[in-house]
Amino acid sequence: MITFSTNQTRLDVVFIHNFISKSYWAKGRTLEQMQTCINNSWNVGVYLNDTQIGYGRVVTDFFQFAYVMDVFIMPDERGKGYSKRLMEFMLNAPELKDINVWRLATHDAHDLYRQFGFTPLEKPENMMELIR
Repeated sequence: MITFSTNQTRLDVVFIHNFISKSYWAKGRTLEQMQTCINNSWNVGVYLNDTQIGYGRVVTDFFQFAYVMDVFIMPDERGKGYSKRLMEFMLNAPELKDINVWRLATHDAHDLYRQFGFTPLEKPENMMELIR
């Protein structure tokens, strides 16, 4: 049975770090850095029969803005609809119901996020960034 939990103490930080630190978007992230990310985010663990198989987090002010990050399902559990259910869980969470602006960045999961109404930025020329 698949379940989702926002209980931060239930997260397997080593499991999350092992996957994230090898991903294209966070290659080399340390365990300490991953713990900092978790401590400062709204987190969701994905569990199959009480074993963690996925994760996602949202950086948010809980009203105006939310940024979806670090979403993954273990490769051997993909294709079963778990990532869709994770996104539904995050987007419909009572704690996040008032958020007007949701954003994310992806290199390879556009089809997943389009299903939930994510589109390219309407005015990308208005966006700026600072990368250190």
